[in-house]
Amino acid sequence: MPQTRPTIICHMTSSIDGRLHPSRYTESPDGVVKDWSGIYETIHDGFNADAWIVGRVTMAEMAKGEPHAPAQAGSVERPLHVAVPDAETYAIALDPSGKVHFAKPDIGGDPVIVLLGGEIADTHLAELADDGISYIVSPEPEIDLSEALATLKKEFGIETLLLEGGAGINGSFLAAGLVDEFSVVIAPALDGGLDVDGIAAFEGGLKGKSRLSLAGVEKLDHGAVHLRYTVTPG
Repeated sequence: MPQTRPTIICHMTSSIDGRLHPSRYTESPDGVVKDWSGIYETIHDGFNADAWIVGRVTMAEMAKGEPHAPAQAGSVERPLHVAVPDAETYAIALDPSGKVHFAKPDIGGDPVIVLLGGEIADTHLAELADDGISYIVSPEPEIDLSEALATLKKEFGIETLLLEGGAGINGSFLAAGLVDEFSVVIAPALDGGLDVDGIAAFEGGLKGKSRLSLAGVEKLDHGAVHLRYTVTPG
């Protein structure tokens, strides 16, 4: 039976001590790489995925917007509003409570789609629609990931999706059996911060949820390696 949702690849860069924010890492052993984001983005581009998805906190850092709901909201579309139907690549935000506001309708040229919980206010939907941003509203307060993903495939033609979040979103997708592959760049570096608040890969409670099979190993420049694993539900 054909899969009703996109194929999902969880793509991440990790330091040796298991943290995901490349800008915090120590430099490469050869002293060339100061920020590992470039290697990560090169592999990201190589997947030629139809979309990428991050959580609320990460998207807020990129969106850089302030609340600006229209003075007169009028009627809004639920559960779906399609602002850009045929983009080459979409940027997707998981934002259950509608806390992210956008300064423009795209991230790096990729039109935005926002996944929202069912209790979202009409004023926020009106703001997104007025900004030229697509959205999907779940029927329940919490986002139904499986249903939202099926809508992304059906309505936006998204076949391959890169999951590029932190512990919360990565863990929720994996626990729901929605990850098909892991793509992990291991940087020969340590998280540069003295605190313990760097971004972790997954939240706990995932033991026994899946089995991993090694699909590929590639040695990269500057001492990094790229690992790929297929995922089978446990």
